[in-house]
Amino acid sequence: MRYKRGMYGGAFDPLHIGHLNCMVRAAAQCEELFIVLSYSRKRDRIPMEYRYRWICNSLKHMDHVRIITLEDNEASKDDYDSQDAWERGRDYVLSRIGHKPDVVFCGSDYRGSRRYEELYHCPAVYFDREEIPVSSTEIFEDPFRYWEFIPAVARPYFVKKVLLIGGESTGKSTLAQNLALVYNTNFLQEVGREVCDYAGGIEEMMVEEDFHQILLQHKLQEMEAVRSSNKLLFVDTDALITKFFSHFLFTDPGILKRNDDLANAIAAINHFDLILFLEPTVAFVQDGTRNERLLEDRTGYSQQIKKLFDELGFKYYCIDGDYEQRFLSARELIRKVLGLPAEPAFSGS
Repeated sequence: MRYKRGMYGGAFDPLHIGHLNCMVRAAAQCEELFIVLSYSRKRDRIPMEYRYRWICNSLKHMDHVRIITLEDNEASKDDYDSQDAWERGRDYVLSRIGHKPDVVFCGSDYRGSRRYEELYHCPAVYFDREEIPVSSTEIFEDPFRYWEFIPAVARPYFVKKVLLIGGESTGKSTLAQNLALVYNTNFLQEVGREVCDYAGGIEEMMVEEDFHQILLQHKLQEMEAVRSSNKLLFVDTDALITKFFSHFLFTDPGILKRNDDLANAIAAINHFDLILFLEPTVAFVQDGTRNERLLEDRTGYSQQIKKLFDELGFKYYCIDGDYEQRFLSARELIRKVLGLPAEPAFSGS
């Protein structure tokens, strides 16, 4: 080791592999390395807590690396760039480290300023920022374009979730799977089918607890699927669809209220970047689990589902036509709304 104690700081907003490259190189030169994570509740694009866990989980295999958070309350970056602000930051960092660092690592954009040498009275080692030519601003403004520069631990933050909704037998499950195939990513299938199978494959045999399981398990599986998704996650149905089917199957006011309360609570924390509503204009296919009563008024039941989303202010796009037209319409909406190319060949990692 060249140095006993070193430090490397930045906002890392967001963290990218250029930052990690510098952290790894700095850690290799020190017996102890302090990463100083600067943050501002007034100016940050991504909350500090996310950036802290990204760094922590990226470097947790190196026991000699410590993370310090440094907050500033300046209204703008120009205000923060004053000598007083830098000196206050230095004093706080030194109080947390407990000793003066032997070296400060920083980007080559600071070369020639002698800012760190004069603040900390120690040598500075400059890393060439062109070695991995990307900036946090570029990534934040267009994460899909710079996807390969985003660490795996940070990618879930940028994944866009596409929800497919509609009545039964409108092609939601098949379309979710097909889109996941061509965009080289994950899809989340509806949990209700599996739970219904456990109830003997007959919807009328389902009980209240089945709907609690569907609601909770679906949300947990969504949170897990985001972690390994490639830019997009396709989700087949959500809490409001489950709420609709609860009202379709139950009449007991107590059961309905409890199911509604749970569904509404989950819907309140749900966020989808694109919602596709599949109109009931394809043939109804009975797969052995679908309730024939839904065939009596497919348009009416679709309107009831739309009303649930309208009441909460969720914007959705209606998709019609045959199965190929639905697939092509979904791709075009992904291009227009989410900024991904409609051509699957350009959508890989």
